[in-house]
Amino acid sequence: MDDRLLAVVREAGQILLGAHDIARGVKAKPGEANFVTAYDVAVQHFLFERLAALCPDAAFVGEEDSADDIARLAAGRAFVIDPIDGTTNFIKQFRHSAISVALCEGGEAALGVVYNPYTDEMFCAERGRGATLTRAGVRETLRVSAEPLANGLVLFGTAPYDAELHDRTFAALRTLFDAALDVRRCGSAALDLCMIAAGRAELFFEMRLWPWDYAAGALIAREAGAITSDLDGAPLPLCRPSSLLCGNPAAYAAARALPL
Repeated sequence: MDDRLLAVVREAGQILLGAHDIARGVKAKPGEANFVTAYDVAVQHFLFERLAALCPDAAFVGEEDSADDIARLAAGRAFVIDPIDGTTNFIKQFRHSAISVALCEGGEAALGVVYNPYTDEMFCAERGRGATLTRAGVRETLRVSAEPLANGLVLFGTAPYDAELHDRTFAALRTLFDAALDVRRCGSAALDLCMIAAGRAELFFEMRLWPWDYAAGALIAREAGAITSDLDGAPLPLCRPSSLLCGNPAAYAAARALPL
């Protein structure tokens, strides 16, 4: 992992920490409860500019661009960026949001970084080289837990922008609640995936996410030993939205056996 890339992401985190008058710059986007702030745009612009200097041959795809731009991820090198994953948390000053950056090569994530500036936790992975967490200057290797679903925490997203998926989401949640130790809703898919990687929870699901939501986090989870797929068990795509299921091997297998 290039430390220069990590330094850029960490510097971008200072934009979130220094945010003020957040509500003044909030705009609605298509979909229910879907918002963008002036800080989303500022962080994305900062990352595009600084990462272009590190990797001038790479294309850029960000959440605040047209969804049509994700076709760039099919080939070549491209960064896919979520400048603030957990925007509603950010607006509400819930202090649980992250910057998510993945470098994709040939349609697959090769590098992934998810940074929570509020806890100063930097989750990283390189394809085939494992996943790490750096906090307080100490880097540690990440590994999923070995707990079964029955003794596990289930993290979930509500697909809040897609009202047609709400009933299915909460039906699946009830099924998993009955099978697991407990459930949690935290508001950032990128960080949820990192919680699986760090062994702090055993399973995560959401009915619809975009590649910028999961490209980095899913790589980090896989490199820590998790299994990722859509809810039907197919590989996660990088060029279109998808459902997502992620868990340690035992919890993932148990969830796949349930009617979700």
